[in-house]
Amino acid sequence: MQPRNTLSRRDFLRASAGVTGLALLAACAPGAAPTTSSGSAAAPGAERVEITFMGWGATEEDEGVKAAIAQFESEQDKIKVTWLHTPENYLQNLLTNIAAGTPPDTAFVGSGDYRTFIRDGLLLDITDKLTADPLLGAENYFIEPQERDRCTQDGRWYGIGSCWVAPHIYYNADIFAEEGIEPPSNDPAQAWTWDHFVEVATALTKDVNGKRPTDSGFDPDNIDRYGVDWPHWSIPLHSAIIGNNGYWIDPNTGLLALDQPAATEALQKVADLVLVQHVNPAGTAMEALGMSNTQMLENGKLAMAIDGSWALSWMYKIKPKLGTGVLPGMAAKTGTDMQAHLHSGFAATKHPEEAWEWVRFLSTPFYQTQFCKIGLWLPSQSALMTEEGLKTWITEGVHPEGYVDIPTKFLPQYGRVLYQPPGWAEAAQILQPGFDKIWVGDATAEQAMAEVVPDANQVLQEAAQS
Repeated sequence: MQPRNTLSRRDFLRASAGVTGLALLAACAPGAAPTTSSGSAAAPGAERVEITFMGWGATEEDEGVKAAIAQFESEQDKIKVTWLHTPENYLQNLLTNIAAGTPPDTAFVGSGDYRTFIRDGLLLDITDKLTADPLLGAENYFIEPQERDRCTQDGRWYGIGSCWVAPHIYYNADIFAEEGIEPPSNDPAQAWTWDHFVEVATALTKDVNGKRPTDSGFDPDNIDRYGVDWPHWSIPLHSAIIGNNGYWIDPNTGLLALDQPAATEALQKVADLVLVQHVNPAGTAMEALGMSNTQMLENGKLAMAIDGSWALSWMYKIKPKLGTGVLPGMAAKTGTDMQAHLHSGFAATKHPEEAWEWVRFLSTPFYQTQFCKIGLWLPSQSALMTEEGLKTWITEGVHPEGYVDIPTKFLPQYGRVLYQPPGWAEAAQILQPGFDKIWVGDATAEQAMAEVVPDANQVLQEAAQS
């Protein structure tokens, strides 16, 4: 899939981490948070140093960044931050500015672009600043090892993650109650096996005549309610692969492992939800219905949706009771993909000290809490995962009962980071025809990945050496 000119939240995420290309969003939080800015104030009356901060986002993100800037500027009098809000064509505009020699001082960097930017020397090395910082440099300030895994290259830090986001199950609790079926749990210790997941999805699927897929005369071309929607883009697919103890990128070689048995088995199981079990709508079915997964959940056309944690910020508004749960496991107990955009300074900035101070501020509780409260983000800071920290952002009416287990157990214990290597955009174009064959049943996952992964890996190898 190709990035659109106008990118929604999900488009940005797909664009940065999957078979499509960019990232997710930004936030801020309540005024009760302690002052955390470091460094000495300028002399009275001294003019502030102005730095720029470029990023995307809809209204909520825009307002959140503005609130964060106001808070930051109220805590010190030496730095002024100018927000370059770029809600459309973000990467194109950023690359244009870089090519013109006028990059921003600081910016959002998508998870699909981060390692390429590091390779090309575009980002400010903040390692020494971060490790010497009494707050951010403290042991386990961030959720580890995931934060270090995403932020470092050869042991050096070039940015700090904005938050975490990860796929999990959303479900229409009213449907489960009507069918007398126990819903999935938020506790990963109670994660469903894949077989049980398919069994439940089958029991929740029915055609226009009320028949289940296991009933004689079931009509797969006229399904009234689907049991589940597991999307076919990189983040949900990577989550399935993790749940089978597989890898998207081999951590030792840095090359695609999508042609390895653990990965192809997981991809095939996801495809079979559509092709064999008939419990998952094909892409064409979704288009024909003209509804999003959220609308289908609300209208009773879908029992479960696999979507990112960010989707809670709009899914909580549906009229039926909403529930959440961890993903089912295959060979592994469970698993999920963890990612989000990063905040980085640019190496070309004339104000590296000020750029660091701003990036540092964005990594303190003030900036994360507000968007955690509305269901858009999950914390990356350990302090927000304590009993007291959870009270600052878990919101009644937004976060379903038991949701605390998602950020405190599911992600830290079973989440894995995937930040795409240099050359990913070109490699993804090579992979896409293979994925397309899987989803329509023209080839098995094993056959399709065997056809495309070698060529995609050649691109990654060449990009790594350039």
